[in-house]
Amino acid sequence: MPRPALVIGAGPNGLSAAIALAAAGREVTVLEAAGTPGGAVKTEELTLPGFHHDVFSAVYPAAAASPVFRALPLERHGLTWIHPEVCYAHPLPDGTAVALHRDVQATAASLDDRHPGDGDTWATFADPYLRHFRALRNTLLSGFPPVKGPAELVARTGLKGGLDLARLLLGPAQGLGHELFEDQGNRAWLYGAAMHGDVPPNGAGSAIAAAYLNLLGHAAGWPSPEGGAARLAQALTAHLQELGGTIRTNARVTKVATERGKVVGVHLQDGDRVSGSLVLADVLPRQLRTLAEGDLPARYDHALARYRPGPATVKVDWALDGRIPWSAPVARRAGTVHVGGEEHEVLRDTEVSGPHLPEQPFMLLGQQTVADPTRAPAGKHTAWAYTHGPQGRGWPKDLEQEVERMEARIEQFAPGFRDRIKARHVMGPDDLFHRDANLHGGDVGAGSYALDQVVFRPLPSLTPYRTPIRGLYLCSAATFPGGAVHGVPGAAAAKLALSEARLRRF
Repeated sequence: MPRPALVIGAGPNGLSAAIALAAAGREVTVLEAAGTPGGAVKTEELTLPGFHHDVFSAVYPAAAASPVFRALPLERHGLTWIHPEVCYAHPLPDGTAVALHRDVQATAASLDDRHPGDGDTWATFADPYLRHFRALRNTLLSGFPPVKGPAELVARTGLKGGLDLARLLLGPAQGLGHELFEDQGNRAWLYGAAMHGDVPPNGAGSAIAAAYLNLLGHAAGWPSPEGGAARLAQALTAHLQELGGTIRTNARVTKVATERGKVVGVHLQDGDRVSGSLVLADVLPRQLRTLAEGDLPARYDHALARYRPGPATVKVDWALDGRIPWSAPVARRAGTVHVGGEEHEVLRDTEVSGPHLPEQPFMLLGQQTVADPTRAPAGKHTAWAYTHGPQGRGWPKDLEQEVERMEARIEQFAPGFRDRIKARHVMGPDDLFHRDANLHGGDVGAGSYALDQVVFRPLPSLTPYRTPIRGLYLCSAATFPGGAVHGVPGAAAAKLALSEARLRRF
């Protein structure tokens, strides 16, 4: 009889890994340092009573498309996806906005409003990927190495389709924008989607982020859980418990215990030791190095040390007296708004690697109460926005000034916004890290998505989930296919762990 399996961390990947282990018949315990499961999927009254804010992540196109989540009975456990009328809008200084709709033709019409013909170009570009979306999804939302998805995509679209995808994977969003669109506003719309990662629009590898997030909008939408992001974590937790899995909260793991190169359990901060022959860690590479200190081979340890974080993040949540008064009507119906302005402004303001912060920060903004009134008192609304900055700044002294810049920038596209603010809650990089150890330095993407780190996460390997310690696996978003909330790294790591455990009987 195999000893229990342990999962470190109850984020979406940790819970997905635990569910896969429990479904296979393994006894599994999840050890979570925080007081509640969910990791960066949490909802709290951050500002005022009755205003329910998503503390970290909030909008889930990848979750809606996830093959892992789609295979689970999450709706039976209370998860309801709420789709806004408009996935996202990108306001422009002239009072208009370009919008992503679930419907391709509605999106094309929005693009054509800026420049006739740009919409047809987008529809033509999107068509083969949407007709063969399962193959595309299985390329970008699968365990590593992705084999079936690319093979199916090439089989269905031919060699040209494969080469076109390779160009997207390697190219900058700026190049794709100029290839597709004549209008600078439409190009700015495309660039905004790329900024859900950390590679600026002129950086290699940003084209796939820009294209794929828009394609996800057409294929799956940009929904959020009714009532708040925590409903997703609660549904995953309930299903795990239904399968017999256990979650221990306030159980911080400080050390992975090994004997003769094999995992035998973990040590907790309170002095307890929990035995297990399988340990899956939903942690960053830097944390894995600490947990397995002295037991990792030097070469592997050094490779983990080279793993680079993404930019730091400042996030503000607001309790509002009413909807944000966007000048562009379509933005008032969007669940997400990209606050960046014209093409040259987006290109300027998304470059955050230098020593100075942009005077006009590019922001991703969410207004979930537009479609989900359960999150705020009647007639009231919530909103959040975040922007990026370089790692290692003196953020405590810069934070107040950065919030001022953020609110001033929103006011430019929504005059009267500040008058509707009832309360605000601010988290700088240090605050984010304090709330969740996987958000090191305020990095919300679990590591940079620069081209050399997109595919080979956290290091070059055909089995990135396996570590050199027998029975120890990495299952966080620092492994392929990376961040966003979809559970794929957790499920992929569990699948590998189960297959190797059967072969080696541990």
